[in-house]
Amino acid sequence: MDDTAKATAGPQAIYERFLAEGRFMIQRSRETGEYVFYPKVMAPSGAVDLGWVEASGGGTVYAITVNRKREGSYNVALIDLDEGPRMMATVVGALTLPIGSRVRARIEAGANPRVVFDPEEK
Repeated sequence: MDDTAKATAGPQAIYERFLAEGRFMIQRSRETGEYVFYPKVMAPSGAVDLGWVEASGGGTVYAITVNRKREGSYNVALIDLDEGPRMMATVVGALTLPIGSRVRARIEAGANPRVVFDPEEK
């Protein structure tokens, strides 16, 4: 994405463009080093000098729940990213995992790309 597009788009649009490019990017304050997710214009600490950095992709399951429907079951997990922020996502390849399990992010391509997590091999 070129600098002109970044300057005119909001944080959500920029994040979605990165996903469409196959990149999992999160924000980080240049001054404080604080990582931020979900994309926003200001960090929880009040920092407004947010830039985009590639996420490492590593994380730990903080919480997970299974939603059961007639069409099939799926999970919703809270993942603590290695950088610090917590995000909501789906863990694929396992319906449930123990709290504290290590997971690895990847981008699920499609009309609306999204970040999903796979369990890490021990």
